Amino acid sequence: MPPVIFPKPYYRKMPKYHYMSPARKEPDTRTYNGRFAARLRVLREKAGLTIEDVVESTGIPAQTLYNWENGRRTPPYVTLPILAETFGVKVRTLLPEE
Repeated sequence: MPPVIFPKPYYRKMPKYHYMSPARKEPDTRTYNGRFAARLRVLREKAGLTIEDVVESTGIPAQTLYNWENGRRTPPYVTLPILAETFGVKVRTLLPEE
């Protein structure tokens, strides 16, 4: 009897950018990055926006926004006016107090 050959399983490829929210991590507010991250998250939530809304309106990748909100990175200064306009605040409001 010849061996049974099963077809290879079909795996669906994940889209390049899928908007699954990673687990929320609170930023370390002792550092500048952490204070900026906390301010950014508060302003986004006050504006009633989700990460996906900000991605659609600014064109900034979702993973980049997550990194900014978790305090792993800070945005370049050229993106601050774009974020301020999206949240409906002044650029100075985005920056944390020293």
